[in-house]
This record gives sequence, structure tokens and C-alpha cells, in this order.
Amino acid sequence: GLCGTKLGCGEGGCGACTVMISKFDNFKKKIIHYSANACLFPICALHHVAVTTVEGIGSTKTRLHPVQERIAKSHGSQCGFCTPGIVMSMYTLLRNRHEPKMEEIEDAFQGNLCRCTGYRSILEGYRTFAKNRSCCNSKVNGSGCCMNGRDDNAAMVSSSLFHPAEFQPLDPTQEPIFPPELLTKTNNPQKQLCFKGERVMWIQPSTLKELLAFKAQYPDAKLVVGNTEVGIDMRLKNMLYPVIIAPTWIPEMNLVQHKEEGIIFGAACTLSCVEDVLRQAVDNLPSYKTEVFKAVLEQLRWFAGPQIRNVAALGGNIITASPISDLNPVFMASGSKLTLTSTEGSRTLRMDEKFFTGYRKTVLKPQEILLSVEIPYTRKGEYFSAFKQASRREDDIAIVTCGMRVLFEEGSSRIQEIKLSYGGMAPTTVLAGKTCQELIGRDWNDKLLQQQACLLLAGEMNLSPSAPGGMVDFRRILTLSFFFKFYLSVLQKLSTQLNGNNNLGDGIPSKHISAIELFHKDPAVSVQLFQEVPAGQSVEDMVGRPLMHLSAAKQACGEAVYCDDIPHYENELYLTVVTSTKAHAKITSVDTTEAQKVPGLVCFVSAKDVPGSNVTGLANDETIFADDIVTCVGHIIGGILADTQEHSRRAAKAVKITYEDLTPIVTIQEAIEKQSFFKFVRKIEKGNVQKGFEEADHILEGEMYIAGQEHFYLETHCTIAVPKGEDGEMELFVSTQNLTKTQEFVANALGVPSNRILVRVKRMGGGFGGKETRSTIVSTVVAVAAAKTGRPVRCMLDRDEDMLISGGRHPFLGQYKVGFLKNGRVTSLETSYYSNGGNSVDLSHGVMDRALFHMDNTYNIPNIRGVGKVCKTNLSSNTAFRGFGSPQGMMVTECWMDDIALKFGLPPEQVRKLNLYNEGDLTHFNQKLEGFTVSRCWEECLMNSDYHTRRKHIDEFNKQNRWKKRGIAIIPTKFGISFAVPFLNQAGALVHVYTDGSVLLTHGGTEMGQGLHTKMIQVASRTFGIPTSEIHISETSTNTVPNTSPTAASVSSDINGMAVANACQTILERLDPFKKANPTGSWEDWVKEAYFDSVSLSATGFYRIPNLDYDSEKNEGNPFCYFSYGVACSEVEIDCLTGDHKNLHTNIVMDVGTSLNPAIDIGQIEGAFVQGLGLFTLEELRYSPEGNLYTRGPGMYKIPAFGDIPIEFHVSLLRDCPNSKAIYSSKAVGEPPLFLSASVFYAIKDAILSARVESGLSGPFRLDSPASPERIRNACVDDFTKLCPSAKPGTFKPWSVRA
Repeated sequence: GLCGTKLGCGEGGCGACTVMISKFDNFKKKIIHYSANACLFPICALHHVAVTTVEGIGSTKTRLHPVQERIAKSHGSQCGFCTPGIVMSMYTLLRNRHEPKMEEIEDAFQGNLCRCTGYRSILEGYRTFAKNRSCCNSKVNGSGCCMNGRDDNAAMVSSSLFHPAEFQPLDPTQEPIFPPELLTKTNNPQKQLCFKGERVMWIQPSTLKELLAFKAQYPDAKLVVGNTEVGIDMRLKNMLYPVIIAPTWIPEMNLVQHKEEGIIFGAACTLSCVEDVLRQAVDNLPSYKTEVFKAVLEQLRWFAGPQIRNVAALGGNIITASPISDLNPVFMASGSKLTLTSTEGSRTLRMDEKFFTGYRKTVLKPQEILLSVEIPYTRKGEYFSAFKQASRREDDIAIVTCGMRVLFEEGSSRIQEIKLSYGGMAPTTVLAGKTCQELIGRDWNDKLLQQQACLLLAGEMNLSPSAPGGMVDFRRILTLSFFFKFYLSVLQKLSTQLNGNNNLGDGIPSKHISAIELFHKDPAVSVQLFQEVPAGQSVEDMVGRPLMHLSAAKQACGEAVYCDDIPHYENELYLTVVTSTKAHAKITSVDTTEAQKVPGLVCFVSAKDVPGSNVTGLANDETIFADDIVTCVGHIIGGILADTQEHSRRAAKAVKITYEDLTPIVTIQEAIEKQSFFKFVRKIEKGNVQKGFEEADHILEGEMYIAGQEHFYLETHCTIAVPKGEDGEMELFVSTQNLTKTQEFVANALGVPSNRILVRVKRMGGGFGGKETRSTIVSTVVAVAAAKTGRPVRCMLDRDEDMLISGGRHPFLGQYKVGFLKNGRVTSLETSYYSNGGNSVDLSHGVMDRALFHMDNTYNIPNIRGVGKVCKTNLSSNTAFRGFGSPQGMMVTECWMDDIALKFGLPPEQVRKLNLYNEGDLTHFNQKLEGFTVSRCWEECLMNSDYHTRRKHIDEFNKQNRWKKRGIAIIPTKFGISFAVPFLNQAGALVHVYTDGSVLLTHGGTEMGQGLHTKMIQVASRTFGIPTSEIHISETSTNTVPNTSPTAASVSSDINGMAVANACQTILERLDPFKKANPTGSWEDWVKEAYFDSVSLSATGFYRIPNLDYDSEKNEGNPFCYFSYGVACSEVEIDCLTGDHKNLHTNIVMDVGTSLNPAIDIGQIEGAFVQGLGLFTLEELRYSPEGNLYTRGPGMYKIPAFGDIPIEFHVSLLRDCPNSKAIYSSKAVGEPPLFLSASVFYAIKDAILSARVESGLSGPFRLDSPASPERIRNACVDDFTKLCPSAKPGTFKPWSVRA
């Protein structure tokens, strides 16, 4: 019954399931604590082990642990689904180090992800545990507090979102003790264990002899220590290993021995153990002996997260034989020794090019095991480096990885031995044997590099343009870039150690030094500024104060109830969806014969079981179950119902479906070629576009592609349907933003009126638009299954299912033609947008509408025409996502704005400022701009970021560094607030006041982490004039507030807040006579007197946004109630050789009106910004040409991690800008800040420009989004890129395509 530990991905990639493992280590003779992923840790491996979950350290019912208290009070928990895992990572660190360094805290979170907060608040809260705990590490304004020296009006501006002095201290003596019963067993010898399940037998031998005997008996058995590979294979790849042998207890496989030639590690030693031993060796041994050790440590620094390193075995990493292994190239290049053993004897061999015999195959015989690995010392005159490039630095698989070793003849720079080993360039780890052979006997100088090594490597490390993994040009270039880094590194060491007795000259030029610097990132620092509440505001009036999210403490303790945490019903069934493996095909047969053999199977549900209509979707162009034709991979064909989740999964995988293939359309380009569009072309036009071009001094044309994005809410889609047994009634618990459509679609599927369907939502573990409409594809299936069986049915999608089925942000292609004057003033713009809508309309037209409404961003363009077409393709239907088309629309705008500046060498900030709107201007859809604060935000952001000084420092840095470049950009945003569909701009509320004075509040919005319920309680508190502690929100449901609009479009606080205030005012009016009769009475007195006088203490409230009257035919009227504004300045540093980038600084100024809750609003700004950071620099969905999604989990799809946020991350809420059009002068904040992360993208582009100038290139260049390492490196054209020419498009079939 402990539900605190969450399942976020099932593959150890998100950290939501982090727990602390404690055991007595028989080899170290002490108790050890370490974090681990519960989703991968086998239950069988828990023998003699204690597990601590989030519930075990504190509770709201007793006492919060300081770790729980600080993340809650520092506003580090929004949706809360990731919070228990983050809490346990921090808790485990504190059990091992009571006062950690800030760097150690950040390292502890390498295996944890959060999609809501933007991470800053979590780090800020946990900084209070650190040794170096000054508020900003004295980075911003000198010694002491980061606010020193500011000239802000101290009475009006605050930077204190929480008060560390209020935190309870950490007392290590009060932690739970290690279970004594486990300590008493430490002196007893380990005994062999064997567990037998339905399909798998787990054997845990206690001696090497037993292990070898079992391996001889079961030669195909898998050896498992951490289960980090086998667990994923079994869960996600449908692999079955009938026999698993766990060698964790074997002494010989856990030994660490320091020998004359190196250090021997038992193959069962964990990577964390290897890390500790090697770090100690590096500290204590002469530097020349530890070159390989330092390389291994550098690779381990970025190897997965601590939860994986703590359990994954060194031997497993080798024997897995991954072609992109981080460590195998190091072991191969260093010639590490491997000891193999079996019942037939032992042998020792060096890892060389013969060790890997094929994809994931080695020379080991079936009955052999890897016993130990000897990592060698290096000799004098021997140098070693290792490199890795991935999409994300923290916890990511390599794109290319390598180990490089060179040994010189004594006292010279002549090569005696050289080994260059690569991963990611073949089906196995490979040696560049021909290149190495050619280089032996050569001197280590520029001639060697330029004329020999790179040419040889480019030829030898070739890849087919169709190679699995794609990114072929990038991978080839990386092999040369890594060698160049190695070359420079060795050259520098040689020139120092040979003291001029060589032909090396003066070492490496100073401009090249940055190429060999290891990645370093200072701990994050931040300042958040907001306006204090007016003097004299009641202390009980929490509006405008940084009130903690009211569920934060429960979330930090694992007590917050999410959909799948609801206890199982008696007789409940579990449903697993059966989906299409084809993007476009006719279904010829569905065979459930094998599925019927799985124990616990109840039935298969499909289209024929739908009692009402199988037709569904916003445009009635979808089906609940595919009946005849499937139109995307992931199209739901049926569902398997069984007694348990495991049985249901197994049976679903056993269903056999045959197809007749039809030709799929996957990409925007294919849709354009085949004219495959959803009808209704969108268009907005103002002025005379042709005349504007005639008046222009210059015209530029271009295009930009913006990739899609996966929502990656930590809680996947989940529904529980409970049939009530009479009148067709059904109760559904759903993780959805849209109760009304869930109710309507389920009623339609079951053939009953909506009044028979009750939908309830307590909270969601994130939504971001992904649960606005697409949650219905699960809830309708589950409801049909419950109706068929008459039993409660539950379904929570696995992460891979969710990513495959539910769609994401629309990919966009923008084509533009812009006319402008010599000074950069824009005279005319013509833009065409194409979006990839997927296989159904869903919300695609609305998304396109908003893209067109925002194609001006904040710029006054007198003559403008925008056309938008939604492509109909064979992908899962794309849908709403935070920003709803506006980020794509504005991104294209900033692209051509950047082109104008690049074309004539104008400062980009000058061109942008020149074209800004002014107060009272009309937009391109003829809405008057009132309260236009972009100019204020712009000037404040320039000042706060010290933009012009930074620009000078960047220019100087770029002059001094060839291979590292910095860039800066300042970007504004304008975001219209309201639903584009006018009737959705309404909300209802229901308020009950009980006789004890307590208030139960319900409104039409749902809570997904954005703090909506907290804000609504603040609104009710102010309206009633009572403390927030008197008010409670239980849930959102269709039987309390009917016909709710989806919680979306950033308007939920506006419309629900007004509805809540309206209901409260109604009750206040009823109480008014009693207040007048008893003016000195209390709230409770007035409530009781009203009750005794038979006055209703319950009221509904309602609100609709007025004056929304846009006419698309005439292009007049107001589509939006008002606009939210903001400006961001960002500075980055790129590695021109690898495409890596580092976010150095971001300063945001945001107009949120008069903030209802500065802590929540700043959290929304930071969370949106970091989500946008993923959109524009990191996240990329990869599809096969046939429409199959490759990126189905955190293993291949990377969202920003803790280490990706800007090192300096400052947010300021614009002061004195009340908004008369929303509740208590506030403004919407959920979506508007997301686009500000484009400042990072254009800062990257600015840095690339500097690199291109050094290569003799200037002017506009194309950079599509996201600015991934691949795109950054390929854009930094140099001699290395020229050695790796691209294959001609159309001459090969690519591994992946751009959707």
C-alpha cells in the first residue's frame, strides 16, 4: 500500500522511482547506503537488504524530514510526480555526507528528471544543506548576499521566495537505524538462493564454484548484477530469459586488487565502486601512471545517473557489448586485461579488436564468465584520453565515444605505439587499425595531423549514409574532432615534459587551448525579484505573497494521491492496449490464440464490443478501436483484459496481427508533394504585401524547420473505470485536463447520456496540453472494457506506449519572404506555415490559428500575409502543447529577424528594437495593444543582464579562442490570452460554507502542478476575508461543476478565479445582514447565524471573458482578452569541435500583472523556459521512413536535466503593471514564458556565426530547431567537416526522417 515511489519510465531514466538501498557490505565490512531505481531493481536481489522509500523518512501526519520540508517550502514541487524520487536522491546523499558540496548535490540528481519546475527551485532549496551555502556563491554582486549593491526600491522589491531560517535543522543522529536483524546475519556465510516464478528462475550462488557449475548447466543464462540492461530488455524489448544467475555475493567477483601493472576489479564491482577506487588512485599515485584512470573517471562522470552507477557492474558493461559503450573503447585502447573462467579452466586476454565478434557478441564461450578486469597503469611517455558526445551531457547514451592512447619513444615525440578506439562507428567497438599502423614512427606535429591522421581516419571511420542511429555526417566529423582534441592535449603535455628537446615548437597556440579543456560547470546561481504586497495588506490576505503550493508537503512525502495510486477495487481488471505496428495498412486478421494461453486472461476487447459509437475525436474523424484500416504506428486496435498488469502485458504482446501494407505519408515534405492536407487553409492578411516589397531596399527569402516535442509529463495517461451496475452509470478516475470531453466521448462510446458518466480528477502528474484531448483515447477504451466485463478496469500506459500513442507538439515548416529598409525596418512579410497534424484533426487547426496570430511576435509589420496548412500524415495525431503553435509561429519570425541582422552586419538587438510595437498600435489582426509593456521589459532586461558589457566580453573571448565560442541574444515575446474558440472562455465554480466556517471550494479547472488550486484558494481567501487554512479543494468533477472548459490556454486562473470570486460574492451578500447586525462577530459567528436563519451557504459562480469578437473573414475584432509580455537575454558557450553547448546566463523580465503568487508564477516562468530549452536545443523525435517512432523513452528521448539550466538563472517580475482584465489585476503565466528560451537558440546561432567567420564564411545561414550538438557542429564549417562530405539526398534510404 505504499504508493510514494512513482513509476515514470520503467527503464531507469527518470528517477521518479528512486529509493535508498542499505546493506552490510561483507567486502567493505560496513553498512552502505546508495540510491537505486526501483523499476529495475529485482525483488530477488533484496535478500539481506533494507529499502527506504519516501514514506520511511517523514510524513505530514507526524513530521516532515528536512529534505521533504525544504523542497516543499522552496517551491521545488509542482506536479509532484518526480518529487519522491528527488527527495530520496537527496536523502541518500545526506546519509553519506551530512554537509555535501553544492557540486555533489547537483551530481546526486544526474539520474532524476523534472518536467515542471525548471530545477532552479529544487537546487535553491537543497543549497541550504551545502557547505558553500551562500545564496549565490558570491557570484552576482560580490561577497555576501547576491542582492548587495542593488539600487532597487527595497520597500517594494523582494528576492525572498522562502526563508531558510524557518527550516528545521538536519540532525543525522535522528535517522532510522539499519535493521538489527540484518546485522545479526552478517557473520553467517551466504547460502545459495533460488527463486522460481511463472517463467523465470533466479539463482544466487554463494561461491565461484557454484556459479561456474550453474553456468555450465545453463549456458544461455544471463548473469545479472544491476539488472540495468536485462531489466530493460525484458520490460521493453519483450525478451525472455528463463534462467538468471546473480553473482553479487561471489567474493572473487567483488575483489579490488592493486597489482604491479594495474588495478584488478572483480567483474561484479559496481561502477560507483570503480569510480571511488580510481579516484583514490589518481589522488595518491604519480600523475603519469593514472592517464587511463582519469579517462575512465571522465567517462563515468557522465555515465547514466548515480542510481544506475550504484548497481551496474563493470563486467556487465563489457559483456553487454554495446556498440556505443562509454567504457569499452577505453578498455580496448588501453589494452585492459580480461580474465575469463569456466568449469574447464581460466584464460586471460587483452581486450583488442578481436574481442567483439559482432553486434552485442564477444569471444566468450557460452559456459564462460568474465571474472575480472585489469585496468593498466600508464608509463612515462604514454598518454591517454577518452571522449564522448551525446545529445545531453548528463545521463545520456553516446553518439560517438572513444579511447585514445599513444606511447612515444623515450625522450622524443616519435610514436612507438598508438591505439584509437571508437564506439558508435560500427556494430561493435572498433580500432582504427590502419590509421594507427600508418602513424607509428611519425612525429607528433601539425604535418602528422593535417596530412596523415585526419585523412586516414576520415577514410577508415566511414559510415553508410543509411547507418542505424543516423547522424552520419556528425558521427564521422566527431571521430576527427576527438582526435584533434587528443592531438592538442598530447602536444601540450609533450611540450611541457620534453622541455624544448623536440621539434614541437612552443606547444599549442593559446587560441587552441580551450579545445582541450574538460567540461566544467559552476554550480547554478539565481536571483528572483518580485514586487512586495502593499504596505498595510492584511497578513491573512495571501494574494501577492509567495504561498507554498498547497499539495507540496504531501507530494514530498509520497502521500499525494494520483490516479494509479487509488487502491485496487475487488475484482478489478487491468487493460493493456494492442496497437498497430504499421503506419498505414489494412488489418487482415487479429489472432488472440497465443494470448488466450496466458494465465489470468479474461478477454480481448475491440471495435465490435463498443455498445455505442466507435467514432470519436473532436472532428469525429477518429475511432476508439481501429476496425479495418490503421493510420499510424500506435493506432489502438484492441485491449487485453487480465487479472494483473503483468499478465495483461504478456497477453497483449502475444496477439498476432497481419496487415496489407498501404503507402504511408510521414513527413511534412511528403505531405506537400502529395497535397495531403486537412481542409480549411488558414490565412491572415493586412496591408498591401506587394507594395511593401516594392518599397523595400532588400528582400530575403528562407525557411526554417521546428521539430516536434514529446510532452513527457512524468505521470503517463491513466484511467480507472468503475461501472455502477445500474442505469448505465459509470465513474471514471482520469488523469485529464478535459473532464467535459472525457465525459462526452465515454457517453458516446457507451450509448448513454452524459449525466450517467461521472469523471473525477484529483491531480495530474503533469499535463502541458498532452492531456487536453488525447487522454480520451485511453479513457474511452477503458470505459468500453469496463462496460463489457461489468468490472472495474484500470490502465496506466507504459512510457513507451504513451510516447507512441498520444502525439506531441506539431512539427512546423515555415517559409518566409521579408522586405526591409537599409536600417533594418521591416516593410513587408509573406509567410507560409506547414504543420504535421498526424492522422486526425484534433486541435491542429487551433494550433495553426495561434501560430498565425503570433507570426508578428512583438514587431509592427505594416504589410503582412500568413497562410497555414495542416498536413495529414500517418503519425499519431499531434495535439496541444504549452504555447499551442505560438512558439513555432514566433520562432520563424525571429529567424528572419536574425537573417536581416546577419545580412548587413547590424546588431540583432538594434534591428529587433527598431521594429517593436508601441502602445496603441494595431496588431496584424487589428487588435489594439493596450498596456504594452515590452519596451519596459526590454530596457529592464538589457540593464539586468548588463547586455552591452557582456557583448564586449564575448567578442573578446571569441577573438582569443578558436574552438570555443560564445554568443548572446535578447528575445521578446507577446502572447495572447484566451481560447481561440470563444465559447470555451467560460468557467464555473461551486462554493460550500459549512457551519463550522470551513469552506469547500470546487471550480472547473484541474490541478497538474501549475498551482491552480492554490491560487483559487488565495482568491477565495481574499474575497471572504478568511485564512487560506479554512478553505479546501478536494477534486474537480463533472457532478460539481458541469460543462467545464479544458484547463488550458493559460486562462484557468483568470476564468476560474473570476468564477470563484463570483460565487464567494454571492455568499457574502447573503451574509451581509448578519455582519451588519453583529459587526464585532467572527466569520464563524456570521455563518452560524445565517444557517440558523435558513440562509443558503452554497453558491455557484460563473464567468465568461467579454468582448471576444474576432471575425476571421474581415480580420477585425478581438481574439484575445489581453496579452502577456516578456523579454529574455541568454548567453551560451559552444564547443565548435563537438557541438556541445553550455548555458551560461539567462535573465528574464516577465510581465505577469500583479502576481497572485510570485513563487508559483516564477516557478511557471522557469519551468516553461526550461521546457522551451528542450524544444529549441535538445529534444528530437526520430521516425523511420516508414513512420515508426524510435524515441519511445528517456533512453533515446532527452528532456533537459538539472545540468542543462543556465548557470546564472535570473527572473524578475515587472513591477507596477496591474492588469484590469483579470482577477485581482493578475495575468496568465503558464504558456507565455516558453518562447523566451529562443534566446538560447539565437545565442547559439550567434556563437556559430563567430566560428563560421573564422572559417571565412559570413551572412545568413540556416539553423533548424532544435540546435542539437549535431546541428551546431555541422554548422561550424571547418577543415574537418570538409573531410566528411554528405551523401547526396535521394541516393540512399536514411535511418530516420524529419517529420
